[in-house]
Amino acid sequence: NGCVRNLEPSEMLDQIYRIQSLTGERVSNIVIMGSGEPMDNYDNVVKFLGLINSDKGLNISQRNITVSTCGLVPRIKQLAELKLQITLAISLHAPNDELRKTMMPIAYTYSIEQIMDACRYYLSQTARRISFEYSLVKGVNDSPECARQLIKLVHGMNCHINLIPVNPIKERDYEQSEKNSIHNFKEILEKAGVNVTIRREMGRDIDGACGQLRQNHIEGML
Repeated sequence: NGCVRNLEPSEMLDQIYRIQSLTGERVSNIVIMGSGEPMDNYDNVVKFLGLINSDKGLNISQRNITVSTCGLVPRIKQLAELKLQITLAISLHAPNDELRKTMMPIAYTYSIEQIMDACRYYLSQTARRISFEYSLVKGVNDSPECARQLIKLVHGMNCHINLIPVNPIKERDYEQSEKNSIHNFKEILEKAGVNVTIRREMGRDIDGACGQLRQNHIEGML
């Protein structure tokens, strides 16, 4: 399934200390995203969160920590019951199951309805706003109709949507949406009262952006 092994809490923690050592700056914000599915490594991720939040450790505020998932429903509910004040980010990328199945294999296991139900449970337990990640792909999920479906999906939910111009990866022929399509999509959401941001692009030129981090390693294994 593409998974070689999971990181241990100590390995995650070591990354933070190494970054601080190399930059001479204190790390104050952490996003667990872009290099695997955190909820597949649930126990170790939760242990890591405890370490970095502890006043005997790095003492990083829970409110400055984001954990991403493609939508592992049981783990979302399990995380909710911890009542942490972290931000949960859902990699959604499509407003309906039919389209999501063409983009994400996890959609065959958990429907969007199940994911949204888990998100509502998370909100009820934590009162923390949820982020939905939505990578815009030219001609795939960037139409005005997709925007309208997305509005219906998140209606009444305390959430924020991050629109992400898709990053190129060699295994897929996805193209980044045109700039006017991205801004039109954002405008439709804003007019409906949805909190939305177009994410600033970082790391693409060195294949270090979301979805690209494992590319060179995979090529080296072939």
